[in-house]
Amino acid sequence: MQMTLRWFGPTDSIELWKIRQIPGVTGVVSTLYDKKPGEVWTAEEVRGLKKLVVDAGLELAGIESVNIHDAIKVGSPERETYIDNYITSLENLGREGIKVVCYNFMPVFDWTRSDLAKLRPDGSTVLSYRQEDVDKVDPTKMFEQMDANSNGFMLPGWEPERMARIKELFEMYKDIDDTKLFDNLVYFLQRIMPVCEKYGIYMAIHPDDPAWPVFGLPRIVTSGDSLVRLMKAVDNPHNGVTLCSGSLSSNPENDIPAAIRALKGRIHFAHVRNTKHNGPKDFEESAHLSSDGSLDMYEVMKALYDIGFTGIVRPDHGRAIWGEVSMPGYGLYDRAIGASYLIGLWEAIGKSATNNKG
Repeated sequence: MQMTLRWFGPTDSIELWKIRQIPGVTGVVSTLYDKKPGEVWTAEEVRGLKKLVVDAGLELAGIESVNIHDAIKVGSPERETYIDNYITSLENLGREGIKVVCYNFMPVFDWTRSDLAKLRPDGSTVLSYRQEDVDKVDPTKMFEQMDANSNGFMLPGWEPERMARIKELFEMYKDIDDTKLFDNLVYFLQRIMPVCEKYGIYMAIHPDDPAWPVFGLPRIVTSGDSLVRLMKAVDNPHNGVTLCSGSLSSNPENDIPAAIRALKGRIHFAHVRNTKHNGPKDFEESAHLSSDGSLDMYEVMKALYDIGFTGIVRPDHGRAIWGEVSMPGYGLYDRAIGASYLIGLWEAIGKSATNNKG
């Protein structure tokens, strides 16, 4: 296992030298944040991003994300051009030794929350979702609500130029159901698998967040079963998963450790965080500590250990604590605490397994 943090590039409020000082964190996952979906990532741009990270004494362990153009998701005639562009980007990443690429296949909104700063009893704030509140929002106004609570940071997946086209995007997806979306995902993966095999790149799809349809848009990556189905549909080890315990656990019926075991050999990246369930389709993010939320984080990490997971991990979102002002969910302090906690669990699980063998 390699512990990493997500880094939002040179404009991130968290500097690389601070990340390097977190014990056990040896790399970051990042992306080219000025690139729009469908644009080619040039070799020079990839090399420049990698140099920034390496010069800080860290490894660029993976890319999160190379975003998918909507033409690919809806299967319009233009998708061939955008898939070709994606392949070129993968080639340029592969030549720089990048082996893991996270992505998602969610329509319109990459992720959705009703509150970016819900106040908790300890005074910290967290991202939260309450369906009753979401149902009151005009989806075409959702960006305005999110942007108003972003602390002035650009939220990944909620870029202004994309949200300016939100009515157009909803129109694009009006005839797209779960079946069509799944078929278009399979088509995309089949097209890119040869270049992934050539350069040893492992694609890692991120589950839908939350794990149910939002604003009537289809969702196809919502459970362990749906992930297994996708792995069987494109049965290639380079087609894999970003196992996000937070996204999957938005639906408490999802058994995260069971999903991990069912996906043995196909999990290339793990986002590990805790969530607290308050009721049906009502959850908030919490500290990583098991007792602070509804997940047993020991069992999540043990499942990863049991399947022989050796990939990259990040602590995912954190609380806003100690007065820190940052992108919601991506402050330094609570993610550093979370990383240390997860590393501690991993060490204890490994030593316990070794002692039991003896």
